[in-house]
Amino acid sequence: MIFLGIDLGTTGVKLVALSDEGKVLFKHFEGYNLYTPKPGWSEEVPAEWWKAILKSLKAVSDFLGRNSTEVKALALSGQMHGSVFLDNNGKVIRPAILWNDTRTIKQRKEIESKIGKEELLKKVQNLPLEGFTAPKILWLKENEPENYSKLWKVILPKDYINYKLTNRICTEPTDASGTALYDVIGKKWSNEIIEKIGLHLNIFPEVVKSTEAIGKISKEVSRETGINKECLVIAGGADNVCGAVGAGVADDGQMLISIGSSGVVFLPVNNPMKRDPKGRLHFFNHVENLWYNMGVTLSAGLSLKWFRETFEKHGLAEQREDKNVYDFMLEKAKKVSLGSEGLYYLPYLNGERTPYMDAKARGIFLGFSLRHKEEHFIRSVLEGVAYSLKDSLEIAKKYGLKVKEAKIIGGGAKSELWTQIITDVLNVNIDTLMMDEGPAFGAGILAAVGSGVYSTVQEAMKTMVKTKRTFKPISGNVEEYGKRYDIYKSIYRANAAIMSKSFDIERETTK
Repeated sequence: MIFLGIDLGTTGVKLVALSDEGKVLFKHFEGYNLYTPKPGWSEEVPAEWWKAILKSLKAVSDFLGRNSTEVKALALSGQMHGSVFLDNNGKVIRPAILWNDTRTIKQRKEIESKIGKEELLKKVQNLPLEGFTAPKILWLKENEPENYSKLWKVILPKDYINYKLTNRICTEPTDASGTALYDVIGKKWSNEIIEKIGLHLNIFPEVVKSTEAIGKISKEVSRETGINKECLVIAGGADNVCGAVGAGVADDGQMLISIGSSGVVFLPVNNPMKRDPKGRLHFFNHVENLWYNMGVTLSAGLSLKWFRETFEKHGLAEQREDKNVYDFMLEKAKKVSLGSEGLYYLPYLNGERTPYMDAKARGIFLGFSLRHKEEHFIRSVLEGVAYSLKDSLEIAKKYGLKVKEAKIIGGGAKSELWTQIITDVLNVNIDTLMMDEGPAFGAGILAAVGSGVYSTVQEAMKTMVKTKRTFKPISGNVEEYGKRYDIYKSIYRANAAIMSKSFDIERETTK
């Protein structure tokens, strides 16, 4: 039997085909465009997602040939919080507003003012941050009333693909919990909060289990892609949950670190009372009867990508010969000593979530001098992201969460240098994985469970997830990074008011 895991990410679709023992048989990537029509805006076109999905399914079908009949099930992982607005014909009304979009500062304040932070944390266990779904719907209502008048359903990105595959509209708890309108503990839409902010329950989809089969792929999709028409579509999960499943992280005392476009510290719990009472960490549903605390650095891998795109044309391309540009950049960073000779980087390129929840925060390089060269800046980006991850872990430690083991996934996990920096900054042992295919791999595991090959996610993880290497903290580095982390924290506090004022001036100028 073969299972497909598909991750609908920010930069593209990643598909993997897995055996029932977790062996990766095939993988494929299809990119698409990210649009930023105004400062703080981040949008994508669902039709481009669908085109990439069809290409990916066709690619795996062509690869498998006659064996494509062995594809028993597929499941999707998807970027959280995004809003896909559908009319009553099931057509997309406007481009999807994504998780890293910060246009909804006003709407977030409206919700918090109308409901109160304490009540929100009680009813839905999360605050309605700018990137979440709730303020996006209000933004549509207030700023595009014509589009809002057409609104029939609002769904999450991966759920749109499930709809296109099966003609069924639904979601599941791991994605619903990122809307700030879902009771994470009660596992149901909070009609009380929905009504208080002027919305209606009927615009939200039904909620099913992450491992539930929601249907089979349609005849049209089967015909176009060559995928077996008996292939089950499993509800799937949010990208961070699927990343955790793919890494075997689903128990108290475990931690997942993910370095993709964003950076994540993910801490599962089996008791819903083990959460930050101030809401600085997100508190969402994990698979089965689990929850998790999560801290987010919005621009982790995106910071390195931004640096590459901004400065590669100024010499990196000519120097690297045939090397991958990221490998080349990281090799340069290895030449620099711990601390980047006093250069600090704050990775707040498009606002920040944990621990500040500040959409007006912006990136900072501080402390550079005539001594600093390109490689110092590259290393300071790696260190700045690691410090930001530590911000999340420090909050979790304050209310009793203990980390016994940690695993790392994502593009950043491929770098020994970056993984060792994170290990030293967080002062924990960190495992890398044999099959680091991230959320797509976890989605494949959910497909295997949903099709009945495994009875539980934990059972599937024991067979399908394998560790590759363990990184251990270097004691001297831990001490030195501890000193520098204190400085890192003080930089935001000293500049927050300045960043806010600058943001307001620039927003007023670009209106």
